Amino acid sequence: MMELSDLNKIEFLKELTDEKIILLEKYMNFTLEENKKFNLTALDNKDDFIIKNIIDSLLAVKIIDFDLTNKRVVDIGSGAGLPGIPLAVYYPNTKFYLLEPTTKRSNFLKQVVMLLDLNNVEVLNERAEILARSNFERFDYGTARAVANINILLELAMPLLKVGGEFIAYKGINYENEASSIKLVLNELKTSNKLVVNCNLPFTNETRNFAIFKKEAEISNKYPRNYSLIKKRPLWRIGLYLS
Repeated sequence: MMELSDLNKIEFLKELTDEKIILLEKYMNFTLEENKKFNLTALDNKDDFIIKNIIDSLLAVKIIDFDLTNKRVVDIGSGAGLPGIPLAVYYPNTKFYLLEPTTKRSNFLKQVVMLLDLNNVEVLNERAEILARSNFERFDYGTARAVANINILLELAMPLLKVGGEFIAYKGINYENEASSIKLVLNELKTSNKLVVNCNLPFTNETRNFAIFKKEAEISNKYPRNYSLIKKRPLWRIGLYLS
């Protein structure tokens, strides 16, 4: 059986302190208990939760090559707090904003923040396209895990980031197919595809793809559009007619 106390035996998590592991255990136990009341995660046993939620969220530690100290990170579509909560525990000197549109999950996240006494976390019960109207180009970094197609995600995320900001998308093995039309979207959003990193998820045969994007210049504040319009008329499709 997998134990959270074993996390700092993993090479890239060797700096995870006992205090942080205790916080992650509180988070896991509370989430699994609340999951009995309403759907937060499909993983309802501790082994799966540790490996496929907590370790998977912390895989980003392997590929983050920038200083997060005193930076603002927005976690888009945070859901049960993944990857935002594990990352906030790991990086206590970084301010995390957990963006979650559903009220039930937002209330759950607020309870987690109180339970763990996370002074570096703020929960925002809002949609990304609405938040961008008052927080355009405010954040240094963005994350998203199991939220939407990359073409949709980029339009939601990049308007929230400052010029020079970076967006980390947690993606699966089919990312290359998903990103086949991404060039037109990147051009419109003044964004570069910095790199794609493949990471093995420890204790499994699964692979996590991280796609990292950098905002190169200011973009029009007409973005992001309403979510229904983003889905109906994605930027890559519009770009085909304009190119």
